[in-house]
Amino acid sequence: MTASLTRFGFLTLRHFSMIAFANAIEPLRMANYLARQTIYHWSVHSLDGDPVEASNGLAVAPTSRIEDSPPLDILFVCGGIDVPHAVDERLIQLLRRRAREPMIIGALCTGAYALARAGLLDGYRCAIHWENLWGLRETFPGIVFTPDLFVVDRDRCTCTGGIAPLDMILHLITPRIGRTLAAGISEQFIVERIRDSKDRQRIPIAPRLGGCHPSITQAAALMEANIEEPLTLEELARMTAVSQRQLQRLFHRSQGITTAQYYVTLRLSHGRELLQQTALPITNIAVVCGFRSPAHFSKSYRAMFGHPPSQERRPPADSGPVRASGRPGRLAAPGSK
Repeated sequence: MTASLTRFGFLTLRHFSMIAFANAIEPLRMANYLARQTIYHWSVHSLDGDPVEASNGLAVAPTSRIEDSPPLDILFVCGGIDVPHAVDERLIQLLRRRAREPMIIGALCTGAYALARAGLLDGYRCAIHWENLWGLRETFPGIVFTPDLFVVDRDRCTCTGGIAPLDMILHLITPRIGRTLAAGISEQFIVERIRDSKDRQRIPIAPRLGGCHPSITQAAALMEANIEEPLTLEELARMTAVSQRQLQRLFHRSQGITTAQYYVTLRLSHGRELLQQTALPITNIAVVCGFRSPAHFSKSYRAMFGHPPSQERRPPADSGPVRASGRPGRLAAPGSK
């Protein structure tokens, strides 16, 4: 199916991620350049035909209004910061109409939120930035969200942010241009290799922790996998094959905090993501994060962040916020800053 793709369209939403947008278009340009012929055509669209400002403040002038777009083989919705505020009923209805046309509907970065709101991902697998996985799974239970870099599922194509769109586009165009030309595109962009959809999004735990002792890496992985039902120090020590005292010493030496403090920070950070990304009641979030009561969660949350959990909640835009950035309190697109 992807071998027939030649006409790509990009619908830019307000405050879209420029890095994701550019990394989707540039492989098409380079394919034409290296092939010395025009294989691919692309067009940029907005709802009103006016320039749209990206999250970095630069505006992109569209080719036309999306309603006036030429025939397309694939249409990508380009999302970014505060994407819920860019998704209104007009956009939802437009996407539903376009989905009835014989083409692939796709999304870059948080553009997947727009497709989810329009009901166009129900029953599909969908790639989303790792920070959004928990929140969107709660908000859209009919969608199978994965930690993959990108997902091509029948007539839907979704991708995380940052440079992942480059890998996805190369995956889409390789059946037509061949592996040699695809590798040439990667080389032109000084990219060591073309990543597969199953490549990890996140940096492995060890580098994130500063390349520390293997027991700490293993313990941190166990903590991340056991948020709702936290493991005891005794269990962590037994499962990492060290004594409780040694595990405490290792954490304090490498992270400057105790094992328990690291675990609580991890659980509270997860709670913060859920508060910012979902409309789940605080009581439910407390349970999901492994706290014995909402009061205990609120007290711990205030101690860490300086304000109660309720202060994280923003007035909802339609069905609520989705965040995709490490920036606390912002609805941001991965790699958009």
